[in-house]
Amino acid sequence: MAVLEVEGLQTYYGRVRALHGITLHVDAGEIVALIGSNGAGKTTTLRTISGLIRPTEGTIVFNGRSLADVTAAARVGQGICQSPEGRRLFARMTVTDNLFMGAYARSDKAGIQKDLDRVYELFPRLKERATQIAGTLSGGEQQMLAIGRALMSKPKLLMLDEPSLGLAPIFIQTIFDIVLEINASGVPVLLVEQNANKALEIAHRAYVLETGNIVKTGTGGELLESEDIAKAYLGM
Repeated sequence: MAVLEVEGLQTYYGRVRALHGITLHVDAGEIVALIGSNGAGKTTTLRTISGLIRPTEGTIVFNGRSLADVTAAARVGQGICQSPEGRRLFARMTVTDNLFMGAYARSDKAGIQKDLDRVYELFPRLKERATQIAGTLSGGEQQMLAIGRALMSKPKLLMLDEPSLGLAPIFIQTIFDIVLEINASGVPVLLVEQNANKALEIAHRAYVLETGNIVKTGTGGELLESEDIAKAYLGM
């Protein structure tokens, strides 16, 4: 069953068309990857699904309901949560305060505490640094915090935008292991990732974007074995 259905999505920046009729879906329990070169439209796709950009054409349906008239804030309340490219933390606030900001739309105190404990279980390093100012964390720790903050929104769909960007290899593996663990708990994931090899290794399915168009789709394994994809995106 599809959690997210996107059909014929077109988005413009001024007079420049960024998305040319994007159609994709994410089913319950899936990790779906979007791969492509810089400027292909991956982040724009996520931002449009989040409601930060309004499409000129196309439909977005989440859990059977159209999002046409749903604001970005209300989409978070419905369970669409995004960890943005560049992390976008509250740099002068503590780790714990950043995490509580992820739960700003919630009022269930017991549930919030339970999810905070879960985030600290997933990311023990964040618990060690609970009172530390977010802007003083390492890059890998900040990425953990950005994902943890998104989890505090209690997502029904978690969208991750370039979670491994700029990280050391040891942190990259940690982040992808955590993505698998989050997905195993029942949260579907829509993943934008510049490390195409890693993304395809964990993805159930993937879409390849070029200049705002989906040019290829398949399982993660199928795309890993594709000669065209290997040459274009996997450095082979």
